[in-house]
Amino acid sequence: MSQPQTANAPKPTTAITPTRQDDFPEWYQQVITAADMAENSEVRGCMVIKPWGYGIWELIQQQLDVRIKATGHKNAYFPLFIPLSYLEKEAKHVEGFAKECAVVTHHRLEAGPDGKLVPTGKLTEPLVVRPTSETIIGAAYSRWVQSYRDLPILINQWANVVRWELRPRLFLRTAEFLWQEGHTAHETAAEAEAETEKMLLEYEAFAKNHLALPVLTGEKSENERFPGALRTLCIEAMVQDRKAVQAGTSHFLGQNFSKAYDIKFLGREKQLEHAWTTSWGVSTRLIGTMIMAHSDDDGLVLPPRVAPAQVVIIPVIPKEDQRDAVLDACRKLAADLRARTYAGEAVRVEVDERDLTGSAKGWEWIKKGVPVRAEIGPRDLASGTAFVGRRDKGVKEKGSVPLADLVAGIDGILAEIHATLYARAEARLREHTRKIDTKEDFYAFFTPQSKNEEKPEIHGGFALTHFAGGVELEEKLKEDLKVTIRCIPFEKTPEAGTCPFTGKPSKQRVVFAKSY
Repeated sequence: MSQPQTANAPKPTTAITPTRQDDFPEWYQQVITAADMAENSEVRGCMVIKPWGYGIWELIQQQLDVRIKATGHKNAYFPLFIPLSYLEKEAKHVEGFAKECAVVTHHRLEAGPDGKLVPTGKLTEPLVVRPTSETIIGAAYSRWVQSYRDLPILINQWANVVRWELRPRLFLRTAEFLWQEGHTAHETAAEAEAETEKMLLEYEAFAKNHLALPVLTGEKSENERFPGALRTLCIEAMVQDRKAVQAGTSHFLGQNFSKAYDIKFLGREKQLEHAWTTSWGVSTRLIGTMIMAHSDDDGLVLPPRVAPAQVVIIPVIPKEDQRDAVLDACRKLAADLRARTYAGEAVRVEVDERDLTGSAKGWEWIKKGVPVRAEIGPRDLASGTAFVGRRDKGVKEKGSVPLADLVAGIDGILAEIHATLYARAEARLREHTRKIDTKEDFYAFFTPQSKNEEKPEIHGGFALTHFAGGVELEEKLKEDLKVTIRCIPFEKTPEAGTCPFTGKPSKQRVVFAKSY
């Protein structure tokens, strides 16, 4: 009988184990850990975002904030606590969020007989910790709006929100997360709908130009619509296990919230009218989407525009008497690179002067996803070169580059890395998006061939399928296959056909997928 070869088992050849293919959800967690981005906190479902992870969010925030302000919006801040009665005013809204709400009922702690702290000072009305701000902002707008001349109101807020998640996952679904939420009020329905569509296009452009993410744009089905909205528009990204991530949404709220919160104005015809409102937002979920879309089995891979360091310079010092010369060269290269720009900003450079081996530092920065690594040692000094590696290429694909060429060409290198990441993600989206016309093929597409739950099989993708069912059929497909309608794509010439589930005529195909 042969004996197991555990002692001679091959060592892992990747920095991250398990690999994407072996266990995608665990691989994702390990990428975050290896990059030192975030960790779970003592409060279940909440995360500590470490400096590297928060640096990515700061860049997303700064760059998106510029785009939002360029469309005429201004930033403001609204309370974290919302009176419970506010949520009760819009029936669909409270129904949609009720199960996720955290509620404050007391305002003081006192020591009990056993010495333990107990809540006292019961509030006259419970306060909900902000799950989203339509209600509290609607109350403010009712005070601010008196005349059509007060419109439009174009406000954005950067904040944290709380939704009590049962199955948390770092950056994708956490009980507390960071986001921006835009809230606008308009004189007419047409203006509000135009705002809803405009901001969705801003999200689409940001995903493409900053995060190297191709996305599908479309409208949510009634079953997936934001509670209280008339229409919800979305951007949907495909990640490497072929699941969808809702990366951003924009909602046309009609007059539902303005009627609930009395946002009225004297119109041009001297009649009282209710305003038309919108809301729209993206969150730290963008970071999770980006990780799942671009990273590999050696760790995080960052698009250059949101990398806290776009270039890391690693001094290689074999002898102590060479230290000063090598460090001086590294610092000069850093200064020269910082004088260059990429995408309208100074190139972000870090010199790693820690007392570690060059190999240890190199692997750390690989796992952190820095786009460009430049190593300089005594031999490089003599030849006026650096040994350069790029994160969009294999770890061993490094080569000697003249320092002058690296400095002069850094913007082109970073742009090429962005283009490479986008092209890979776009190719994946094309490869795993299929038109499906029968119920049998639909079920087969979303059913894994392997039943091994310990090693989940990567399968499926985006199914473009005709649909002429309702909420009950959507729920049946979700129960059977864990798939939902991700969006009804925007199409100038939609393709009519037949729904494979009901046999009824269908106006166009919709996108089904499994999702996070």
